[in-house]
Amino acid sequence: MNNYKPLSGMPPAVKVIIIINVIIFLGINIMSQRSDLDLVNILGLHLPQSEYFRIYQYITHMFTQEGLAHLFFNMFAVFMFGRILESVWGTKRFVIYYFVTGLGAAVLHSLVSWYGLHNMQEQFYAFQSTPDPGVFAEFVRSHVSNPRLLTQLMQFVDTWNQAPGNSQFIGQAEYYMQGIIQAYTNVPTIGASGAVFGILLAFGMLFPNTELYLMFIPIPIKAKYFVLLYGAAELFFGLQNSVGDNVAHFAHLGGMLFGFFLILYWRKHSKKFY
Repeated sequence: MNNYKPLSGMPPAVKVIIIINVIIFLGINIMSQRSDLDLVNILGLHLPQSEYFRIYQYITHMFTQEGLAHLFFNMFAVFMFGRILESVWGTKRFVIYYFVTGLGAAVLHSLVSWYGLHNMQEQFYAFQSTPDPGVFAEFVRSHVSNPRLLTQLMQFVDTWNQAPGNSQFIGQAEYYMQGIIQAYTNVPTIGASGAVFGILLAFGMLFPNTELYLMFIPIPIKAKYFVLLYGAAELFFGLQNSVGDNVAHFAHLGGMLFGFFLILYWRKHSKKFY
C-alpha cells in the first residue's frame, strides 16, 4: 500500500508557510476555548500608538488567520500560485519576495491607518473647541459600525439635543469619542493577504496570458486582466472607506505595489530573472 503524502509535491517554502499558518490557526482556536490568552491580539499587527503594539507583529501578523475561510482562501492562493513562483524563482527568491510584499503591505496599511487615526483625533479636537450634538453624531456615523452601539449613541444624541449646552452631555460625548478612537487604535490586523496579493501580482506579471477559471465566473480570464481588475477593486473599496468594512484594502494594494517594484528591480539587475 502506498502512503499518500499531500504535502510531498510542494516546494519547501510554500509548505512551511502553509504549515505555520495552520499551526497558529489551531493554536488560536484551542487557546480561545481553554484559556483567556488572546493570540490574535498578541500576534496581530497594531498601530504604534497602541499599548498592544510590538515590533515583532510586523512578522507574526502575516501568519495569523482567525477564521477558517480566511485561512483556506489565503493558503489556497499560496498553494496554487506560490508553488509556481517558487518553482521558477527558487526558494530563496520566493521567500524574499513573500516577506517584502507582506512587510510592504503592513507598512502601507499602518500609514493609512495612522492617517485615519490622525483625522479622528483632529475631529475630536474640533469637537472640543465647538461641542455640538450634530458634530458628535457625524463622528459616530463615520466611525461606528456596530448596529447596537450606533443605536445607543444616536439615542444619546436625541437626548442631548433637548439640552445642547449641558456640560454633562458634552463631557459624556467626549468620553464616547475617546473610546471610539481607542478602539480604532487597538484593533489588530491579521492575515497573509498582503503577501498573497503580491503573489497574484507576480503571477500576472510572469504569466500574463495564462487563462484562469474563477469560481462563479464561467468564462476564463487572462491573469493580467484578473490582477488589474482585482487591484482596481481594492483601490475603489479602499478609497470608499465604508463604515464596517474590516478588510485591509490598502494592505492588499501595498503587497501588489511592493511586489511590482521588486520585480522591476530584479528584471533590471538580475542576469537571469527566471
